[in-house]
Amino acid sequence: MAKELAISFSAEVIYWRGPSPFFFLRVPERDALAINKIAKQVSYGWGVIPSDVTIGSNEFYTALIPKDGSYLVPLKKVVRAATKIDLGDKVKVEIRISTGL
Repeated sequence: MAKELAISFSAEVIYWRGPSPFFFLRVPERDALAINKIAKQVSYGWGVIPSDVTIGSNEFYTALIPKDGSYLVPLKKVVRAATKIDLGDKVKVEIRISTGL
């Protein structure tokens, strides 16, 4: 049976205007450190981390993106619509990362 790293936190929805504009939640430093410990085992390339995410009663699969010593949780439009969240909202999120160990 595969084990998993489970973390939960609250974060503000932010917007990144880079080449691919998107909405994100930034993983707090202490949780990013826990993810870093397993990152090499679970990343499927470029440092992204496959994850199951829950916001409220909405669950979705995504990949955490490494950024400035932490990770960003991408929030697709369909996710933001289903959860009724927008830029600047404070959101409680749960993340599960299968370690396979």
